[in-house]
Amino acid sequence: MKTQITCPHCNGIIEIYKNPLPTVDVILYNENKEVLLIKRKNPPYGWAIPGGFVDVGETVEQAARREIEEEVGLKICLQGIFGVYSSPDRDPRHHTITTVFYAKLPSENPPQAGDDAAECKLFSLTKLPDMAFDHKNILQDFLARFDKLTSNFVKDGRSVFI
Repeated sequence: MKTQITCPHCNGIIEIYKNPLPTVDVILYNENKEVLLIKRKNPPYGWAIPGGFVDVGETVEQAARREIEEEVGLKICLQGIFGVYSSPDRDPRHHTITTVFYAKLPSENPPQAGDDAAECKLFSLTKLPDMAFDHKNILQDFLARFDKLTSNFVKDGRSVFI
């Protein structure tokens, strides 16, 4: 979708494109079929999968690792891309497209809420709280594929991580 405005300096026509914003989310899980969720400090409020916007100059993988470090204080190894969710109404603020990654929750350091997370807590995939965005649907999709995705992901005799 594009609109046109007039340049205030030269009076020429400038076309402005309105595109969806790229975001990332990371499903941090453990072997007990629990996921780490954050309680959002800012609207839209509610529990959510940790994640956020991709900054200019970074890859989606870099954004995913950065967001996890900012929101829950963990350094993670991404196991793979779970999926891409792009419904125009998934975020009430604007149209976003999210790349959803998954990663095993590291056990060496406990997560701590930071950045725009008021709290972080483990939840069973079968007993999820009320959630922001379309995150409950994403986690229901993840639960349906949990066993296949979280078994040792092996290729050519090696674990594969991104």
